[in-house]
Amino acid sequence: MSEEGGRAIGVETIGMTKIFGSLVALEDVSIRVRPGTLHALLGENGAGKSTLVKCMMGFYQPTRGQMSIEGHEVAIRNPRDASEARLGMVYQHFTLVPSLTAAENLIVSRPDCPEIIDWKREIAALDAFMATMPFRVRLDTPVSNLSAGEKQKLEILKQLYLDRRFVVLDEPTSVLTPDEADEMLGLLKGMTTRGELTILMITHKFREVTAYADEVSILRRGRCVGGGLVGEIGTQEMARLMIGDAEIRERAARVERTATPVVLDLAALHASDDDGLPAITSIDLKVHEGEIVGIAGVSGNGQSELVEVLSGQRDLDDGRILVHGHGFEPVRDQMARLKVFSLQEEPLRNSAVPRMTVAENIALRTFDEAPIASLGWWLKPGTMKARARDLIARYRVKTPSTDTPIENLSGGNVQRAVLARELSGDVDVLIVANPCFGLDFASVAEIRTQILEQRNRGAAVLLVSEDLDEILELSDRVAVMSGGRITLDAPIGATDRSAIGHAMAGGH
Repeated sequence: MSEEGGRAIGVETIGMTKIFGSLVALEDVSIRVRPGTLHALLGENGAGKSTLVKCMMGFYQPTRGQMSIEGHEVAIRNPRDASEARLGMVYQHFTLVPSLTAAENLIVSRPDCPEIIDWKREIAALDAFMATMPFRVRLDTPVSNLSAGEKQKLEILKQLYLDRRFVVLDEPTSVLTPDEADEMLGLLKGMTTRGELTILMITHKFREVTAYADEVSILRRGRCVGGGLVGEIGTQEMARLMIGDAEIRERAARVERTATPVVLDLAALHASDDDGLPAITSIDLKVHEGEIVGIAGVSGNGQSELVEVLSGQRDLDDGRILVHGHGFEPVRDQMARLKVFSLQEEPLRNSAVPRMTVAENIALRTFDEAPIASLGWWLKPGTMKARARDLIARYRVKTPSTDTPIENLSGGNVQRAVLARELSGDVDVLIVANPCFGLDFASVAEIRTQILEQRNRGAAVLLVSEDLDEILELSDRVAVMSGGRITLDAPIGATDRSAIGHAMAGGH
């Protein structure tokens, strides 16, 4: 970093508007991010957060509106202009080159990277730079060998190395353990307090806002609907501003249960990833009747492969799956007979046929059964649509009609339609993976309530989620996966966020 101008800068948007054809993605948004502060930007998916920061960073040109830096109006025509103005952004997905070392990633990111690199000189300069930083990473290690937390730190260090003084962080803790998240945000908060940096952080975690942010701005449907000093606005008010007048379903009460029989038994499961390397190793887990077991962990620790094994999308290398003590293979007839149902992440890719209608997708489990079919093959479209209309109403799926292709629905409504299909009959086992990722408040409340109601009816629920707050809210017991193994298995009342975070990092 250069010594010149080594201080935080303030940025303001004035009447920022962005229109794509008939879609007004951003309308008259004015926010002021004071120098030397950590400013949180809240809003549901589609609220305009990404559009706003892309306009600020020069990826989009606003239809109307201006931006000022340190009180001076500026034109950010492209990302290079943003870089020259010392504005930077750390994206939700890593932009590092996996085969290069951390040092090489930093050096090649410079606009003045020499064609012939004097490595002795550059490494000495990097060591001096790292000595001034609040956290560090191993410079001589290939990025592919770094943990997710170290990669995120390197992304932030890259912005500081490039002398950015205003940095946008897009969901910066989504790949971190709770301890890593608190460490990183605490150190960055220290930099803002010392006046070295200004941060605009996009997040959906109220806990991080209240713990680390100085101010907050809230977007809804492309407009800035409120905000202020964090100490003067509570989380209930933040949530109300985010969702507006959307109807939120009241949470189901948890039915207390004593000892109940084991319904789902995973015994010494082993499976490989797509490259043939071990993905899950010696997974032993029991889920009882009327129990939600939450599987927590940082993304990439075998959770996806476990869900694929349980839903029939990946072969087991070894081990057994038992349901009610009977050997189970996740094929259609056994799932129907043993009442095993699933709600997977990315339902349009994993749980639905995008171009088929809502009614057809809802009928995928029962299209060859009475009353929808006669003789096991004669489909009755009228009966199928009538059943779909009933489930659409019951599960509050917003769709123009039963004949609408399911790919035309919003993410939340696709998830509700799949829920309607999976939960419409008797459920003994429910396997759920990241059920609320990217959904609005109303859909999140609806889906979590449906999961809890199935648990209350006696279903054994395996909930795989990268959202630790969701695990803590819904689970009776928590199991943590790290490196393809279970590193913690405990009743929710016998553990805490710190112990779970330690296990997520590989501790025992």
